Amino acid sequence: MPQKLDSRSQELLLEIARQALADAVKGQKPSEIELKSLPEDLQADGAAFVTLTIGGELRGCIGSLEAWRPLIREVQARTADAALHDPRFNPVSPEELNLIDIEVSYLTPPQILQYSRPDELPGMLRPGIDGVVLGLGARKATFLPQVWEQLPSPDAFLRHLCQKAGLPPDIWKKQVLDISLYQVQEIR
Repeated sequence: MPQKLDSRSQELLLEIARQALADAVKGQKPSEIELKSLPEDLQADGAAFVTLTIGGELRGCIGSLEAWRPLIREVQARTADAALHDPRFNPVSPEELNLIDIEVSYLTPPQILQYSRPDELPGMLRPGIDGVVLGLGARKATFLPQVWEQLPSPDAFLRHLCQKAGLPPDIWKKQVLDISLYQVQEIR
């Protein structure tokens, strides 16, 4: 599990995300950041999702499950993507900038969940703690642990996650799927 970010790193991450949001919405290139000037945990490769909300309502959310670039660069890119390229929403407008709340979810690496019968799956999930990646063949989707707040029962959580992956909502009850779990540090 990646080490938790301390309060200073969290503060810097949110400042840089806020600047990345403004840059993206104004059509500007991301601000240059000198990696060596940042704490080591922000320089290290990290996986993150960036969630944008207005008044508690989702406005954009995009991220990556795999750590492959410095966390600070990942958050810059994902913030811009959430603002401009989430296919569920129109791009964020300049008038919305001051209304947007930003949440960064810093992910642990996903761990494959081994199970042998579909009826075992709900009892292996920890609501509010585990993010879940569900897949079957080329279809794959994830819900962050925060989604448990809207879908607190494992049955509803799995049904909606199957639908997000483009699968029948009850397929998780009929066969063993590819499941991985991860946790997040929420930074707001």
